[in-house]
Amino acid sequence: MEEKGHLYLIPSPLGDNEPSEVIPSYVLDLIQRIDIYVVEELRTARRYLSKAGLKGRIDTLEFHLLNEHTGADEVKGMTELFERGDVGLITEAGLPAVADPGSALVAECHKKEIKVVPLTGPSSLMLALMASGLNGQSFAFCGYLPAKSEERKQAIKAIERQSASCSRTQIFIETPYRNDAMFADLIQICAPDTRICVAANITMPDAFICTRSVKEWKKTELTIGKRPCVFLLLA
Repeated sequence: MEEKGHLYLIPSPLGDNEPSEVIPSYVLDLIQRIDIYVVEELRTARRYLSKAGLKGRIDTLEFHLLNEHTGADEVKGMTELFERGDVGLITEAGLPAVADPGSALVAECHKKEIKVVPLTGPSSLMLALMASGLNGQSFAFCGYLPAKSEERKQAIKAIERQSASCSRTQIFIETPYRNDAMFADLIQICAPDTRICVAANITMPDAFICTRSVKEWKKTELTIGKRPCVFLLLA
């Protein structure tokens, strides 16, 4: 029986970097021989692949969308792509299948015994943890907290309690236009000695990564704005 193609989990830049600045050369070489891609956002993926060396070939590639609107049956149907060769999975920024709907395709590939190959690249979560100075031995990713203010405040209280109970770093993210509302709630809700790290625009020239206690943050004026941001908390 002919071997099926593999699913390659292809990392992408976190911002408007040149791919060669943040993506290993062997990944850029691999991209050159993949013709079928499953992507979260078509325009972002086309721009990335063009900058990664496929300019002039973009219109010969085959793209399939997998985002929050993609149904389970559509994802299952994508496993048929592997009958024709290797497939690359690309998220909008960072690592595919981490806080990303692409994980549904990875799960289907395991069910179908299709080989899944993770590739090295930037992870905003791990880069933020590395640079935070918080506990890197015990940590949890909490994803997105609730959008509504009161629910968000309750979630902050809960993860602060969890952090305090086992000295665990809590990592979470927010939609960029709500960054400043999230930060305001953090310094309002959390205990004075709880440490908060704000890590925005990681890998970019204007990257901002700073860890302070809530007591110290209250003495600081900070506007994060609509930059991609990771928040970390250690009570």
